[in-house]
Amino acid sequence: MINLYEGGAYLVGGSELVADSAEAVAAVKSKTGKDITKEEAKKNTIAYSILEAHNTSGNMDKLKIKFDKLTSHDITFVGIIQTARASGLKKFPIPYVLTNCHNSLCAVGGTINEDDHMFGLSCAKKYGGVYVPPHQAVIHQFAREMLAGGGRMILGSDSHTRYGALGTMAMGEGGPELVKQLLNQTYDINMPGVVAVYMTGEPVRGVGPQDVALAIIGAVFKNGYVKNKVMEFVGPGVKNLSADFRIGVDVMTTETTCLSSIWATDEKIKEFYDIHKRPEDYKELNPGDVAYYDGVIEIDLSKIKPMIAMPFHPSNAYTIEEVNANLEDILHETEKRALVSLDGAVDYKLTDKIKNGKFYVDQGIIAGCAGGGFENICAAADILNGASIGPDEFTLSVYPASMPVYMELIRNGCAAKIMETGAIMKTAFCGPCFGAGDTPSNNGFSIRHSTRNFPNREGSKLQSGQISSVALMDARSIAATAANKGFLTPATEVPEKIGQYKYSFDDTIYKNRVFDSKGLADDSVEIKFGPNIKDWPAMVALPENMLLKVVSEIHDPVTTTDELIPSGETSSYRSNPLGLAEFALSRKDPEYVGRAKAIQKAQKAIEAGECAGKAVPEVAEAMEVVKKTFADVDHNNLGVGSTIFAVKPGDGSAREQAASCQKVLGGWANIANEYATKRYRSNLINWGMLPFIIPEGELPFKNLDFIFLPGIKKAVEEKASEIKAYVIKDGGLKEFTMTLGELTDEERQIILKGCLINYNRVD
Repeated sequence: MINLYEGGAYLVGGSELVADSAEAVAAVKSKTGKDITKEEAKKNTIAYSILEAHNTSGNMDKLKIKFDKLTSHDITFVGIIQTARASGLKKFPIPYVLTNCHNSLCAVGGTINEDDHMFGLSCAKKYGGVYVPPHQAVIHQFAREMLAGGGRMILGSDSHTRYGALGTMAMGEGGPELVKQLLNQTYDINMPGVVAVYMTGEPVRGVGPQDVALAIIGAVFKNGYVKNKVMEFVGPGVKNLSADFRIGVDVMTTETTCLSSIWATDEKIKEFYDIHKRPEDYKELNPGDVAYYDGVIEIDLSKIKPMIAMPFHPSNAYTIEEVNANLEDILHETEKRALVSLDGAVDYKLTDKIKNGKFYVDQGIIAGCAGGGFENICAAADILNGASIGPDEFTLSVYPASMPVYMELIRNGCAAKIMETGAIMKTAFCGPCFGAGDTPSNNGFSIRHSTRNFPNREGSKLQSGQISSVALMDARSIAATAANKGFLTPATEVPEKIGQYKYSFDDTIYKNRVFDSKGLADDSVEIKFGPNIKDWPAMVALPENMLLKVVSEIHDPVTTTDELIPSGETSSYRSNPLGLAEFALSRKDPEYVGRAKAIQKAQKAIEAGECAGKAVPEVAEAMEVVKKTFADVDHNNLGVGSTIFAVKPGDGSAREQAASCQKVLGGWANIANEYATKRYRSNLINWGMLPFIIPEGELPFKNLDFIFLPGIKKAVEEKASEIKAYVIKDGGLKEFTMTLGELTDEERQIILKGCLINYNRVD
C-alpha cells in the first residue's frame, strides 16, 4: 500500500524512480543520455522552482521568502493586526484576507465574537484588505476558490494552510510570521528537504481522499519522515484523482508535520480554475526531466482501503476492515493510549460500544476544509439516498465548506437527499475541527471527516469530568455508517451508488457579501474595538542573567498546542491576551497558571524597582544559593520567570497563543527534547522565549525546581553553542547544559528585545 524509501531517489521523465545508490547516476545517464549531479537534480523539483522565485536572499541555502498573499481567520487576525499596529502598520502591503469561520457562534460569550468580526471589517477597510463574513466560507475553501494560483505562495495563520493541489505552495504559521510579512519583512528558513509522494494506480470505489491521507499520516508521522520538509506529489497516479480528491489529501499533509506541499498540475486543475472563473491563474507545474528527492513515499492508490484514525491522533490509523475484525483488541489498545493522553483523569471506555459483535458510534460529522468539499458531500448523499439515520442516539451533521458549494448542493438535489435521512445541513464553520459545537454526550464516540482528533477537539471538558472522542474517517464511510444507523461500515461494502456530479461555481454570494478593498486603504476609517479586544501587555528585554522556575513537567511523547492552550471554549478570549492566558495548560496541568503567576510577581517587582525576594520569598532563598557563586548578580541584571518542560511540544495548530499565553504569564523559555513543529518553535522565538533543547534521558531538574542561567544575554548575543545552566538543589548549584538550536540573526535580536513587537516597535 505504502512504501518509504530508506534514502533519496531520482525521478526521470516525471514517471520513473531510480533509487539513490552508487550506480544511480549512471542509471539516470543511461535513461536520459545526460550527465547530472545530485545537486543539479535537486533544483529540478517543483518546490525548488517556487521557493527560488520567492526567495529574496540570493542564497538558496538560507531562504528569505516574500509571500504573494496572506490569510487569517477570526481567532488569529485580531492578535496579528494588533501586533502589526503596535509596530507601525499603515497599510496591508499584499492582499490579506480576513475570514470568519472559527468564532462564528456569536451566542458564545455574548457579543464578544461579533465584536471581533467588526474589528476585522473595519481593519479591512482601513488597511486595504478583504473581509469574508461568518458562515460564508471556511478559510481554506475561500482560498482555494478565490486566492490560489499556479506557482504562488500563500502564508496563513492556520496550520492547515495547504493549497498544493492547485499549484500553490502554502504554509501555516503562527501570527507573528504574518506580522513580518505585513511589515515587509521575510519568512526565514533553511532550504527544506523535498520528499516525493509517488502515486500509482487508481482508488477503488468507496475510497476517498481522507482514506489516502490517513494511510500516509499513519506511515510517516511517528518516524518523522517528512518533518519540516516539502511533500511533492508526482507520478502516474496523480492524473487519476480529481481536483477535489487531491485537495482532500493535500489539506491533511499538515498532520504529517511537513512544512508544505505541492503537486504536479494538469488538465483537471486547469478545469478547476476554469470553473472558478480564474483561468489565468492556472499554471502547469511538473518536475524537470531529472529531479532528485530526499525521500520517497510510494503509494499504490488501488490498494488503499477505507481508513479510520482512532483517538487521539490522526496517525493512529487502521483500516476499518481491520478494526471490525479485531474489535476487542483495538478498542482496548485505544483505551490504554487514552490513559496517557488523558492522564487517567476520567474513565474512558470504548468496548461498551460493541453490540452483538458490532461497533456502534454515536455521531457522524462531515465538515470543514477537509470534509466539506463538493465531491465528498455528493458521494455521501448518494450513499445515504433513501436511507434513514434512525431516531436513536446516532446523529449526522454536514457542513459544506462554502456557500457556493452549499448552493450547488441545493441545486443538484444532494442537500435534499441528506436532509431526508434525518441528517442536518449546516453552514460553513470550522467548529467540529476544534471543539466548538456538536459536542457528543459524555463518553460519546464521533466519526468525523475533519482534520484532527486530539483530546477535547470534539468539545468535551476533561477538567469537568466529561470525555468524548473522535475518530477520523472519509465522508463516504461516514455516510455508509450513518445508513447503517451507527454500525461502523466501510463505504466499499455499499452497493454501487456513487454518481458523478459536475460542479458549477457561482460567485454571486461573494459579490454580494464579501468586502474587497481591491488593495485600497482608507486611513479615515476608525477601527472598531469591542471591550474584549485588548492590547498586548508590555514585555521587557532579555536580562543579563535569568532565574527560571519549572512550573510544569510533561512527559507525554507529544504535547499538542491544544494542550498548551485549549481550543473550543477559549475562542471568545483569543483577542484578550490576559483573559486567554487564564486557560493555559488548563487541560494538561491545571496548576500551571497559578504557579506561573506566583513567580511572575518577582519579575514585576524587579520592573518596579523593588526586591524580587521580598515579593516572592522562595526567590530570595534561591538567590542566596546563587550569590555564593555569582556574587555580582542582583536585581539590576536579573530576570525572573517560569519555564515548562515537555518532551516534544507543539504538534497541531499554528496558533501563536500556545506560546504567547506562557509569555504574558511570565514565561521566559521552553525546555524540550525536540520541538514537534517549526511553527511552534517560531512562535516561542517571536514572543521572546528561549527554545531550549536538552538531550533525552534523565532530567537534571524536576518540576518546581529553580534553574539559574548566568550570562544568558551574552550567550545569545555571541551565538554560544551551549548554554550553561545550574539547577538549585540541596543548597548548591548543579551544572548542566542545553542548546538553543540554530537561530538566525533576526531571531536572536527578537529574543534579545523581548518579542517581535519590541523588535519592530515604532515609538
